[in-house]
Amino acid sequence: MQNLKVHDISNASGETAHDHVARNPGIALDMDWVMRARANRSAIERRAATLPGRRSVKKDYQAAWLARAISLMDLTTLSGDDTTGRVLRLCAKARQPVRADLLEAIGLPDLTVGAVCVYHDMIETAVDALKGTDLPVAAVSTGFPAGLSPIHLRVAEIEESVKAGAKEIDIVISRRLVLSGDWQGLYDEMKAFRVACGDAHVKAILATGELGTLQNVAKASLVCMMAGADFIKTSTGKESVNATLPVSLVMMRAIRDYYEATGHYVGYKPAGGISKAKDAVTYLALVKEELGDRWLRPDLFRFGASSLLGDIERQLEHHVTGAYSASWRHAMG
Repeated sequence: MQNLKVHDISNASGETAHDHVARNPGIALDMDWVMRARANRSAIERRAATLPGRRSVKKDYQAAWLARAISLMDLTTLSGDDTTGRVLRLCAKARQPVRADLLEAIGLPDLTVGAVCVYHDMIETAVDALKGTDLPVAAVSTGFPAGLSPIHLRVAEIEESVKAGAKEIDIVISRRLVLSGDWQGLYDEMKAFRVACGDAHVKAILATGELGTLQNVAKASLVCMMAGADFIKTSTGKESVNATLPVSLVMMRAIRDYYEATGHYVGYKPAGGISKAKDAVTYLALVKEELGDRWLRPDLFRFGASSLLGDIERQLEHHVTGAYSASWRHAMG
């Protein structure tokens, strides 16, 4: 079989997957810009509804897109019953996310995921398990998932996670600041979290299912980027409504507007509810159309997922063998 060429989602600038853009330093809070932010729900929902039916890729192209989705995945376990054994199995899966014979067949033997995401007390376990790789460990922080602990404890939690070896910190914002329109408070909070992260990249989780309106999502996205967020992320995965295409469209357009106005890149991470390979392709198509090829790299796009990987692996086996296998053949560990 011909080796996969990922030219359909290649980086037009010629950069490789190992090139990284400069971090977003943030800007001063621009209240005029924030208050101008609008979101036309009916138009956004119409645009989002057309995407799954219009964007279909087949055969080698589909396999290439699915392989790219794997490379953009934050393989995650965030359960109250997490154990050392579970995290070790997750890290082993991160190092080799797809069976070796399938990777050889599609010509991508060195494919890995983007990162491993865990709670604070599993950081050292994950760091040790990933030694010898370039895979970063991400940690959820700041009173995840509700974000309601005192601010000094949330800042201290970030500092402890960075000290333990986390290279990425997924923070949760205070939703009440958005719902009450306290944009200065949100900016100050996000700024404090960014400072506490130091060299670690910070992903701001907006918990969009709890923000009330798409207009609030647009404004919160702008404020977090102004305060220096490296990524904006839809959800904790614990809300009743997590990543959706309409919310993603709003957040991606906020990222595009911010980039065009400042020249600063900010990444995007949809999380929660993305469990099927076809959904991953739809999200990648939306990124390509709204932000461009440069965002289809691990330093600017991630999926927050775990069950998604199993379905993608099944699709890749079908691509190689022509037959679907049982899901238990593609376990997480």
